[in-house]
Amino acid sequence: MIRRDGSTFGSAFGSAFGSAFDRAFDRAFDRYAAATADLDPPLAIVDLDAFDANAAELVRRAGGLPVRLASKSVRSRALISRALAVPGFHGVLAFTLAEALWLAGAGVSDDVLVGYPTADRGALLALAREDVARVAITIMVDSPAQLDLVDAVLGPDHPEIRVCLELDASWRPLRGVVGDRLHVGTRRSPVFEVADAASLARLMADRRGFRLVGMMAYEGQIAGVGDAPARRPVRGAVLRWIQDHSASELAARRAAAVAAVSDLVKLEFVNGGGTGSLERTAAEGVCTEAAAGSGLYGPALFDAYTAFRPRAAAFFALPVVRRPGPALATVLGGGYIASGPAGADRLPTPVHPRGLRLLGAEGAGEVQTPVAGTAAAALAVGDRVWFRHAKAGELCERFDELHLVRGDAVVDTVPTYRGERRTFC
Repeated sequence: MIRRDGSTFGSAFGSAFGSAFDRAFDRAFDRYAAATADLDPPLAIVDLDAFDANAAELVRRAGGLPVRLASKSVRSRALISRALAVPGFHGVLAFTLAEALWLAGAGVSDDVLVGYPTADRGALLALAREDVARVAITIMVDSPAQLDLVDAVLGPDHPEIRVCLELDASWRPLRGVVGDRLHVGTRRSPVFEVADAASLARLMADRRGFRLVGMMAYEGQIAGVGDAPARRPVRGAVLRWIQDHSASELAARRAAAVAAVSDLVKLEFVNGGGTGSLERTAAEGVCTEAAAGSGLYGPALFDAYTAFRPRAAAFFALPVVRRPGPALATVLGGGYIASGPAGADRLPTPVHPRGLRLLGAEGAGEVQTPVAGTAAAALAVGDRVWFRHAKAGELCERFDELHLVRGDAVVDTVPTYRGERRTFC
């Protein structure tokens, strides 16, 4: 098991048990090196054994709920299709309407929920004229203004568009005292109260040209925030307290909102959760499906959870091109910074050879990244350093293709979205 600092959990304990982990860790990278020996870095790989194991684990953790695949966390059609072939996965949670049209048109899925509201006029026009797409695709709505935009683009007599109502899942513990100033979670839907959800649902149900078919609530403060940050035990304890209280509040509010909306329309689905909260979401008994995607690649940010830990499945290798000092090596590129609040945990992590670290004064650079540590002294120009990205699908914005490794061989090479000249961000 790989730690964020590039070591293994076993080596942290310094025991014979830990040494076994270290040996397994080194053997894995021996396999990756053998599999890609004829390829020039920079390159990215996905370990299929780890990917498949993670897919099975996501299904198990969802406790019987179908898992809707969050495509932005994978960003490769081949691997999206691979995950959807696993029993227990069904449907896609897309990033944009343009992406949803592409995936549905390619036959990747006949059930695509767009996870975010759209203002893409061209994509809306395409949706309106494509009968098959309108059956397969549901767009997200959290405001009448979004319905107004659709009407303005398509005209008053447009074909029926499937819509999903998003309930805000953040935690606002002092809402009745200080309003919304104390906000824990992502800034998503303005629909927070049960009465607000019912009011918007009533408007959507009565609005010509739209059919309300689903609800969604993404608890990012639980699903997307690790509760055991490395070397920060006090912060971890605070996060666990916040997440427990937030989950309790959300369970009650989500159940009430779903009940209120269900009194007005028959919902096809209620979507919730994420890789980090599947068990909690399933235990509520309100959602009919859960969303997940990052857990397939097992990026570094997911090392910071106590309830689960996916296998690291995605890595990238960069070539050593300089030796600026006796205990320093510099690789080409590497500035693959993850989104979110700027901080060290958004940097890529050098994981092999073990014992490397980034320099605090330079971090991961646009054109070069120096690494230090005991292993750096043994690196020669032309050697490779293997990294993990902090997040999942964002890695694919840096590479045109992913080499799929099983054992010590590349068994396939598949394009990323970027490799298919598709960018949706």
